[in-house]
Amino acid sequence: MLRDKRLFLFDIDGTLATGDVLYTGSRELLNYIEEIGGKAIYITNNSTKSLEDYVKKFARWDLQTQEWQFVTSGFMAIRYLKEHFQGKKIFVMGTASFVKDLREQGITVVENIEDDIACVLIAYDSELTYGKLERVCEILSTENVSYLATNPDLCCPAPFGFIPDCGSICQMIENSTGKKPEYLGKPAREIVDYCRKITGFSREQTLVVGDRLYTDIACGIAAGVDTCVVYTGEATPKDVRQTKFVPTYEFGNIGDLLKAVKSE
Repeated sequence: MLRDKRLFLFDIDGTLATGDVLYTGSRELLNYIEEIGGKAIYITNNSTKSLEDYVKKFARWDLQTQEWQFVTSGFMAIRYLKEHFQGKKIFVMGTASFVKDLREQGITVVENIEDDIACVLIAYDSELTYGKLERVCEILSTENVSYLATNPDLCCPAPFGFIPDCGSICQMIENSTGKKPEYLGKPAREIVDYCRKITGFSREQTLVVGDRLYTDIACGIAAGVDTCVVYTGEATPKDVRQTKFVPTYEFGNIGDLLKAVKSE
């Protein structure tokens, strides 16, 4: 039941906020979680920002957080690359902030075509150029390399609607090369498993909250925990009736979730 939840794993964009606008009820819910001795961790497939960037972003909302509370698809990519490609050249297509973060973590990043590239990694890239796409397609078409991507999201919420996300970028590349990546972010269950490990909460105490069925809700289902969809982002009530990723709970917005948590 909702009153038993102590570990809340929140998507950010479309769930708690859009862009620089924090949704009504988000601050109150986060404060309530702290009051009951719970923990909030923010699991986002947006890899354009570093963990430090997210701490600063939340500070602008007057919300005090620590880097460990943000588990991004970029963070999961770094963990994967360190385990499987340590010391090897990784061609990365992503924002300058993402590339900087990878290099600071000891990943050997290249952004131009070179010999001995072991892997191509695609991230949500708000600084995308056609030249970047050409280089990726050339490598995937001419070399036998591993192909990874941070997340399969097709679109990212924006104040006016939606913009293409990493999954849409990868579809363009697939149309040209026939290659599909292995995705490292949500819906991979490893994100939930990691959050539970560092906090010590059980599956029964954990709730994944998000606005997207095939990433947020699918991630929670894969990890065996309860899930909650809010209708402030991509998913609609009609989508929930037609999906195989059925959430445990559904609410119009984060404020409605807060009311339900308090009333149970």
